[in-house]
Amino acid sequence: MTECQPDFVNALGDAGLRVFGGTSNPTLVDEIADSLEIPVGRVYIDRFPDGETVIKLEDDVRGRDCYVVQSTSPPVNENLMELLIFIDSLRRASARRITVVIPYFGYARQDRKAEGRTPITAKLVANLISEAGAHRVLAMDLHAQQIQGFFDIPVDHMTAMPVVAQYIGGLALKDCVVVSPDVGNLKTATAYAQRLGHEIAVIDKRRITGAKAIATRVIGDVRDKMVLIFDDMITTGGTAGEAIRILREHGAKGFLLAATHGVFAPHAAERLREAGVDRVVVTNTIRVSEETKRQLPMIAVLSVAKLLGEAIRRIHLDMSISALFKADRRD
Repeated sequence: MTECQPDFVNALGDAGLRVFGGTSNPTLVDEIADSLEIPVGRVYIDRFPDGETVIKLEDDVRGRDCYVVQSTSPPVNENLMELLIFIDSLRRASARRITVVIPYFGYARQDRKAEGRTPITAKLVANLISEAGAHRVLAMDLHAQQIQGFFDIPVDHMTAMPVVAQYIGGLALKDCVVVSPDVGNLKTATAYAQRLGHEIAVIDKRRITGAKAIATRVIGDVRDKMVLIFDDMITTGGTAGEAIRILREHGAKGFLLAATHGVFAPHAAERLREAGVDRVVVTNTIRVSEETKRQLPMIAVLSVAKLLGEAIRRIHLDMSISALFKADRRD
């Protein structure tokens, strides 16, 4: 990725760029602003006694190109409502363009009607963001690619693969095989396998409930191998736990689990520890709690701040986002 030159980046603030952040992940917001060498936009965020969110911008945004960084991670509904109010605040303050930076997009699992009388919440949330007044969305590793089409505004969809792959490549692991935890994740697993230069295997998985899945067989050779499992998110740890169980039965000797989003629902860390995973790798699209880090001492949390910061710079200057990843693949 091209490094930003300090004298050039300092001019971004003078050119009308403003980066604000909600309360979902303030550390990531600070890191993104640092990568751009501009201050974080000043904003007052509080709660009324009845729990309602109040937001007051403390910087002038009239005619500015504004970016608000907010993951709709747990508490999902509170963070989502805060994002919508933030967008409305910027719109009513006459911001020239409002780009919503959503490192983790919640409600993404319900992206279709799998059965009768159920909602499509991914489309609902996309509509809410558009109607609130956002002009553009910058997201990272959406749960399903088609969610980009749910928005009626431009969407720049990024991947954390360069950050995750660089870290794992630096570990210099031997005798590795990339395993897709299910057929639906095969495309992602193949991309990582090609990038890291490893063979690939696939687990045939059957989902029993929303929180439970059972792995039935392995397609490919994993015996005496270090297994690398890549997924878009770690939520309950159930998928990984079942995958590790069947892979161990097939002779795998070590397990590295990597995902962009570390949701870590209750008991997820406990399940991963009991499954015997050797290393867990996630990014900071979602703030990882100190309790989770304590329960998973083998966890590594990678920062995607520079990647998002570079994307913001390119959007602000009307430059290509896809060229960023083409250059990365050439490297």
